[in-house]
Amino acid sequence: MGLPTLEFSDSFVDSPDFRERLKCHEIELDRTNTFIKELITDGHQLICALKNLSAAVQKFSQSLQEFQFECIGDAETDDEVNIAQSFKEFSQLLNTMEEERRRLIQNADDVLITPLERFRKEQIGAAKEGKKKFDKEAEKYYSSLEKHLNLSSRKKESALQEADAQIDKERQLFYDASLEYVFKIQEVQEKKKFEFVEPLLAFLQGLFTFYHEGYELAHEFEPYKQQLQYNLQNTRNNFLSTKQEVEKLMNRVRSADQDQKPPGQWTMEGYLYVQEKPAVCIRSSLSVSLFSQNGVMSNPTEKFRLKSCIRRKTDSIDKRFCFDIEVVERHGIITLQALSESNRRLWLEAMDGKEPVSPEANFSYLNEAGFNFVRKLLISFFLIVGGINSKVQKLMTTVFSPKAASDMDLDSDTWDNKTITSGLKNYLRCLSEPLMTYKLHSDFLLAVKSDDQNYRVCAVHALVHKLPDKNKEMLEILIKHLLNVSTHSENNMMTVSNLGVIFGPTLMRSQEETVAAMMNIKFQNIVVEILIENFEKASESKDNTQHTPVRNNAFILYPYCIFYEHIRKSFLILIHRDAKAIYSCEAEHSHELSFPKGAHFSNVYPSVEPGWLQATFEGKTGLVPENYVVFF
Repeated sequence: MGLPTLEFSDSFVDSPDFRERLKCHEIELDRTNTFIKELITDGHQLICALKNLSAAVQKFSQSLQEFQFECIGDAETDDEVNIAQSFKEFSQLLNTMEEERRRLIQNADDVLITPLERFRKEQIGAAKEGKKKFDKEAEKYYSSLEKHLNLSSRKKESALQEADAQIDKERQLFYDASLEYVFKIQEVQEKKKFEFVEPLLAFLQGLFTFYHEGYELAHEFEPYKQQLQYNLQNTRNNFLSTKQEVEKLMNRVRSADQDQKPPGQWTMEGYLYVQEKPAVCIRSSLSVSLFSQNGVMSNPTEKFRLKSCIRRKTDSIDKRFCFDIEVVERHGIITLQALSESNRRLWLEAMDGKEPVSPEANFSYLNEAGFNFVRKLLISFFLIVGGINSKVQKLMTTVFSPKAASDMDLDSDTWDNKTITSGLKNYLRCLSEPLMTYKLHSDFLLAVKSDDQNYRVCAVHALVHKLPDKNKEMLEILIKHLLNVSTHSENNMMTVSNLGVIFGPTLMRSQEETVAAMMNIKFQNIVVEILIENFEKASESKDNTQHTPVRNNAFILYPYCIFYEHIRKSFLILIHRDAKAIYSCEAEHSHELSFPKGAHFSNVYPSVEPGWLQATFEGKTGLVPENYVVFF
């Protein structure tokens, strides 16, 4: 199924399962590094050993045939499948050229050897350096932690505070090294999909130039080359957009309270120390799995059912952060030691079965003002370009002010093209729920992961009809506009693929912000591409079936997407709302706000910056991360 995803939150837990998944990436990276070395050696043989040309090309071709890409995630896009298949295509061409017994090109070293060596040294080499730093900081931290936890609580408070500060510093160094290593090793795995293949593509093109009989082969290869370049560009675009989101997620995780419970499949997960016994890792509030202090599970099958959990007072034991549990499978009390006071509080909450955060209310933010805004700005604008933030913010405030008329005109003399189009993207991105809904998010992704392209279209079509009525109409309005934009791609460079990259993360979002979710952005882009490419055919099918009663009944499935109902949306509910911080944050720029966990904000509304809100805290107004707050 491919390489497992590495979550940044797992870096803080540092469980054996996380180490095992990290090991899979390291093995794959070593395999890739070895393959690159072999490929470079083969290339040198091909250039220098003309007398052994036949044998060298044959080995080189065989290496390409045998290598298989391993991509992150549970499925691959068509672009990734074609990229992975490209090595086999290259191998076949090399065999064909070997029959002609031509000489290799003289500049093969520049187009093949140098880029591969640079990728191996700069990218894979950087990942290996990250591993050295990670291993060093891990060993240092866990050694210090064991000494720290053995400190007596009877020591002077100043000594304890100094020890706490020192262990916090070493913990942060370990967390930083772990986060950077997880980010880098996954970045290299993703970058190899295009930086690895592009030098080979250039090398093959050079072969055609210098071979007397290569012209016909090059002519036959041209369509495939164009398709592969298209696949590579799509993959690169997807990588760049995904990388930005992953970096934002990493920074949010880095700045968050490290004792905050990370998202995951368990109620609570982490390391606890058993007094005078091996350390344990509790996987949930109902089961306990025993681990040794070096991170190796002592008995993978041993689990306990929890009966009770009580906090230990400091004066009743010589260790800090302790609590007692009783389990069904054993007699007596088991005393456990957490890593800190806040960590103990989280464990106590988990074992008591409490959920501190209640579900948010389900608000709808679509109304006539939003529809009028989108309809008017799509009438005559065909460029997707960025506007000046201050102008866009002024536009949004003007249009969605509670005092603004729902049918107000957007004067072209006042609002330029860039400002209006940026307003569109900002409007859609800042919806409390994405236009294509959280409920259907995984279904849309599953549909486009199918190998059958006809099924993808039909499945996406069927899911569109499951959207709320208002969402369907807004989607129709937007996709119709994007289709018009794509028809001018020769001038504005907005191809269907580029529009997918721009609007995939805007129209679809996962409710959970994880690395695994970010890796699915490329499939969100494909959903948008399918909608744009099949819109005209969908409209034709709609015109031919207007006599069919479809309102309030099951939609009839056609081979293309058909839009029936109309949607409306606005930000009026969002404007002037109050919110509370669920994480602390330190501002990096003057226009951002610094605030502690639990801070109360007033006058909260969407900012022009994607992923940010405008809010007021302690008399100062600035930007706060959207995912750091919950609304009252």
